Amino acid sequence: MPSFAFSGEAFASAFTSLGEKYAVWGPKRLKGRGRFFGTDLVTYAPLQTFDELETDEKSAMSPKSVVFPPDETLFYFTGDHFSEPPLEDERETIVFLRPCDINGFRRLDAMFLENGGTADPFYLRRREKLHFFMIECRESFENCFCVSMGSNTTENYAAAFRFGEDSVEVEVKDPRFAQFFASGTPSSFTPEFVNENVKKVTVPAVEEMPPELFVSPLWDEYDSRCIACGRCNTSCVTCTCFSSLDLFYSDSRNCGERRRVWDGCHLDGFSDMAGGHSFRKKKGERMRFKTFHKIYDFRKRFGYDMCVGCGRCDDVCPEYISFSECIDRVSEALKGGEVQ
Repeated sequence: MPSFAFSGEAFASAFTSLGEKYAVWGPKRLKGRGRFFGTDLVTYAPLQTFDELETDEKSAMSPKSVVFPPDETLFYFTGDHFSEPPLEDERETIVFLRPCDINGFRRLDAMFLENGGTADPFYLRRREKLHFFMIECRESFENCFCVSMGSNTTENYAAAFRFGEDSVEVEVKDPRFAQFFASGTPSSFTPEFVNENVKKVTVPAVEEMPPELFVSPLWDEYDSRCIACGRCNTSCVTCTCFSSLDLFYSDSRNCGERRRVWDGCHLDGFSDMAGGHSFRKKKGERMRFKTFHKIYDFRKRFGYDMCVGCGRCDDVCPEYISFSECIDRVSEALKGGEVQ
């Protein structure tokens, strides 16, 4: 696989060339849009120039919105006629992301394309246009535990990048992108991966969770701590829950559109049913449900854990609830026989 080195200015030119053919997404800093006054928000968004690509800070939001938008119109209806809206950008899409997020897309693919044996056509039409440009990740951020989850490495990328202070090195795996980087100086660059996190997690390796763990007192703490804001769900690269809404236009009850919007297991009303019944009313029950889904239920079905250890849920929680700590508490309870 060829590798190339660029100065920052030369790479900016190559980046512009990419944007002329492809839609380019990546982590972008939005000034003053953070959750506290005077702070910035780093999120995934379309990029126009290389200067907009944020490579030094982990994004608060994951790149899943590229293929699974927070609010998406699935189709319009007029009487008996239905039509799908065109994509916002019909070009193929490049997304700059880190190894854990590439592994997160493997989980998204499992849920939207493999689960139940029928592929979601709305997800598929975006996903089949997507190319991964991997941002090399050699050092861990504060709350990352990707090594413990086995998601710190990947070979699933079209090109890999090392960003220096005023230099960029590129390894090109997919030949279709070689033309954009051929002007660089030949290099021996090969991406490296983080091999140790400050935060380490012990994932329970059990074939069956004991029923006692479902009603263990360890979940009671979250009844008072969790405020059901759903930030952990919306920031997570592997959360895939949504609600479907039919919107009728004011001039006719026969015309409107169906949308799907992000939803999550921590949010009030998510498990409500007709007739007034509701599952998991307590916040601790919701935490238990999410935890089991991330490290147990999904693994039983697909053979690997759903959580990739990106740590975003710990980053954004206003109550400082640590999901990595929750995983450890489950492991300790099982190992120490403390399940009651």
